[in-house]
Amino acid sequence: MALWPRRRKRRGFLKWGILFILLLIVIPWGISLLFEDELEIKIKGDTARVRVLNHQTNKLMYLGLEEYLVGVVAAEMPASFPEEALKAQAVAARTYAVKRLQIPDPRIKNLNQDADLSTNPAINQAWISSEEMKNRWGVWGYRAYKKKIIQAVQETAGQVLVYQGQLIDPVYHSSCGGGRTENSEDVWKFQIPYLRSVACVDHQDRYRETVNTIDLARLDKALGTSLQSIPVSKLQTGKNYIQVMEKTGTGRVKTMRFGNTVISGTELRSKLGLASTWFDWQVKGESILFVTRGNGHGVGMCQYGAAAMAEQGKDYRQILTHYYTGVGFAKISY
Repeated sequence: MALWPRRRKRRGFLKWGILFILLLIVIPWGISLLFEDELEIKIKGDTARVRVLNHQTNKLMYLGLEEYLVGVVAAEMPASFPEEALKAQAVAARTYAVKRLQIPDPRIKNLNQDADLSTNPAINQAWISSEEMKNRWGVWGYRAYKKKIIQAVQETAGQVLVYQGQLIDPVYHSSCGGGRTENSEDVWKFQIPYLRSVACVDHQDRYRETVNTIDLARLDKALGTSLQSIPVSKLQTGKNYIQVMEKTGTGRVKTMRFGNTVISGTELRSKLGLASTWFDWQVKGESILFVTRGNGHGVGMCQYGAAAMAEQGKDYRQILTHYYTGVGFAKISY
């Protein structure tokens, strides 16, 4: 009878021993899932630094990679957004920067052979200095917001996005309009497996509806058309003059005809300065009224959608894997 308690005690030790061994196996396995690959990147110098061409001063800035990212996140996403959305932006921005370090952008090299990146958002990612942050947010807002952004960068330090072991091109835009994001081939003609159309949170933002009134003279100059020569009554009633030829699966304009000119929605947006290619139009007198939804090309991560997902309790990994189909996380080493 006296031996039973000892056996129970031995069984207890055995059970906890097995549990401990399983934890030693499972925890590293879980970490390996979080960071699928260990990427190596060669950067000149002793630390990870990037050479950034300031497009306003045309001078080269030498910045630490993580330091550079603080300026990018501050420029690309409202600092008032939830922390998890800012973290998602930090990872996307880091992935973009590292990709450009591995594969130099010829547009940058044409401007400055020594530059890795530019602060011109038309070429690379936007970036602002601490002084510009103060101008935007004021002294008190600067302290709070910059601290918040630094924390988002630090808490995702070294993390990048990969697809099948390779860095992705993590394109992003301000607002998809609260519907769906676009497939890459509907905007740039190239089908990219991780840039698939996905449902977006029905978010409210300042780009929900944007109205642009463009007079016919400006439109003719921008598109090389001659709509001014056509009576307004015919433009208002005749589909032979202005017509949407094709839409994408999300309802955005893919191609549109103005007189004898057929133009893609992406080119039209660029030439007319429209917020997006998701729009309705109407001839009003000597002008055309465009009412757009969303802001940007609509591919990849929707920033306002990311903020809405964060508000719903999603973390940055969930946000990124939602907008970039089939991607994983990796950690770079220097």
